[in-house]
Amino acid sequence: MNGPKINNDTYINRELSWIDFNKRVLELAIEEETPLLEKIKFSSIFSNNLDEFFMVRVASLKSQVEGGISKRSQDGKSPEEQLIEIRSYLDPILKTQQHKTKKFIEEDFKKDNIFILEYEELNQRQKVWIDNYFTTAIFPILTPLAVDPSHPFPFISNLSLNLAGIIVDSELNKEQFTRIKIPGESISRFISIPVELHDNASTEYTGIAIEQIIANNLSMLFPGMDVKEYSFFRVTRDADLELRDIEADDLMSALEEGLRKRRKGGEVVRLEVSKNTPKVILDLLQEGMNIEKENLYQIEGLLALDELIELTTLNLPKLKFKKHQGITHNSLKNSQLREQEELDTRNKSNYQSIFSIIRRNDLLVHHPYNLFSTSVEEFIYQAAEDKQVMGIKMTLYRISKDSLIIDALIRAAEKGKQVMALVELKARFDEDNNIQWAKQLEQAGVHVVYGVIGLKTHTKIALIIRKEKNRLRTYFHIGTGNYNSKTSKTYTDFGLLSCQPELGQDLIELFNYLTGFAKQQSYRKLLVAPVTLRSGIEKLIKREINYAKNGLPAKIIAKMNSLVDPEIIKLLYIASQAGVKIELIIRGMCCLYPQKKDLSENIKVTSIIGRFLEHSRIFWFNNDGDAEVFIGSADWMRRNLDRRVEAVTPIEDNQIKKEIKYLLDSYLEANTDCWKMQSDGSYIKNQILNDKKKYIQEKIIKLYTKDENLKNI
Repeated sequence: MNGPKINNDTYINRELSWIDFNKRVLELAIEEETPLLEKIKFSSIFSNNLDEFFMVRVASLKSQVEGGISKRSQDGKSPEEQLIEIRSYLDPILKTQQHKTKKFIEEDFKKDNIFILEYEELNQRQKVWIDNYFTTAIFPILTPLAVDPSHPFPFISNLSLNLAGIIVDSELNKEQFTRIKIPGESISRFISIPVELHDNASTEYTGIAIEQIIANNLSMLFPGMDVKEYSFFRVTRDADLELRDIEADDLMSALEEGLRKRRKGGEVVRLEVSKNTPKVILDLLQEGMNIEKENLYQIEGLLALDELIELTTLNLPKLKFKKHQGITHNSLKNSQLREQEELDTRNKSNYQSIFSIIRRNDLLVHHPYNLFSTSVEEFIYQAAEDKQVMGIKMTLYRISKDSLIIDALIRAAEKGKQVMALVELKARFDEDNNIQWAKQLEQAGVHVVYGVIGLKTHTKIALIIRKEKNRLRTYFHIGTGNYNSKTSKTYTDFGLLSCQPELGQDLIELFNYLTGFAKQQSYRKLLVAPVTLRSGIEKLIKREINYAKNGLPAKIIAKMNSLVDPEIIKLLYIASQAGVKIELIIRGMCCLYPQKKDLSENIKVTSIIGRFLEHSRIFWFNNDGDAEVFIGSADWMRRNLDRRVEAVTPIEDNQIKKEIKYLLDSYLEANTDCWKMQSDGSYIKNQILNDKKKYIQEKIIKLYTKDENLKNI
């Protein structure tokens, strides 16, 4: 189909769209309604997101500039032009974050009896305690490094916090530049001061940043010398791992070597310094690391604001969102084997295995509202313990460090079951963790594979093969999120538990494809990238276009993390112009312009940013009143559609389809925690009439507290 050209008028730069998303995260840190420690959390998340953005996206653009690559982005910008725009766009946002965070620490914290003090603000008893703490717990592990003709400028590791100082030898009247790395892994960023040293009896917490302690005890590090100047700095380096398409045996060793290099880091892409850094130190830092002015960021207040996340562990419930505890899916309440093992025989009469429950009906689990532990983990746990289970196959992308699923897979292998785990070693910033899991699984006898050469395996699937009445039946889970117990408490995700034969056969063939023994080109029901997902989604959109052209109601609702793919965007524009009503719920990057005259007047875009990270992907097509619904692991991005292994499954159970449609409609209501995208690409926070606050995630929490609520949808 011909359609509008993808250019600056029809496509938003993806880097700027990402910054817009992170700006919405920061807005949650600024809103009055957000509890204080949650404000700190969102500010920390903003900074952590930004670190990754510089390490990967900015680093890539800088590499293109340095390599003389002039290929333009979809919106027509050169790599150099994008870097200039990124800096221009970011500067005011960073100033807002620094100003607000400084206010939180210096004013708002104190109103709630939390004190993050400067060294000069300590009382005498606190100073004595802190100085003693420095002597015993910090001083021995510090290593001051001199820079002079015989000592070249030291390597500054990625994301490390450092002190730079000018030290004067008064006898020789000689100045010396020194660098001290602030210990970041062995010691907390904020040192808690004992309560008995507080001046105020109502004080909840008093602490001091570790760099403040070091800076005010420099005389111990340089006896007989004077400290003339000092300041703090931090560097961000290129941390993207470039890996060739190599065999699995070589992939692990190549990754391990790549991770060693990443810890040191590649080229510096950003230098952050305290705003009051003396010129002499600034010049030495820029010269020593060859930093251009456009890569220098002067920060007001604390550096490394991602480490503020430490403060959110304070036991102060009144300064946090009301604690949320998910519930067990109603259909699974009597199928908890781990709970049953703790009961005596008299209380076990109501127990039913999870497999008998799934045989009756497909189940949709919705995290964090439904507990991951009593659904997905219980599914894998029972598979490991069940004598009738012959085999387990799973994909593992990002796994928590204390994973019960890993334990279950190991136990299953030790019991003689056939267990296969596909561990995606190239899950960015989780590579090291996954390497350790892969080794542990292999040692236990699990068949570990690393996926298809040239593709990253991003799909979230688990397949159980169970012998029943002399035949094999497949049970499975297809999810939108990772098999990670930690993130399941903070990410919204769906999972389908089912034993539908055709989907089960599709998964058997997909796993054969992943282990390298099949070149599957078609599937019965699953949409699988990079084979059928793109063409399948395009076919579904085109069908709605045909309905609209024939005068029939046509509608698409799609929820995802990011919409970036130019071809899908172009097709959505064509659908809009044909009369298809399109509602998009996109948390992060959206490169499409909605409601633009003569282009996308039938497209609306909503972004939800709340206490939970909206991570589920849902695709709903009206299909002339007989709606087709899909969930899966893929966004509408080139990498998901063409360069990853992804699986998107149809939802065929009518009650589950009703539940999903109700949730989509709820997301599209006038909620306080949503932003509406404008025709120029900007976002406006939703304004509720009569100032009545409505939060969609709070509404969903209430929805899942009682099973009757779901039945009445």
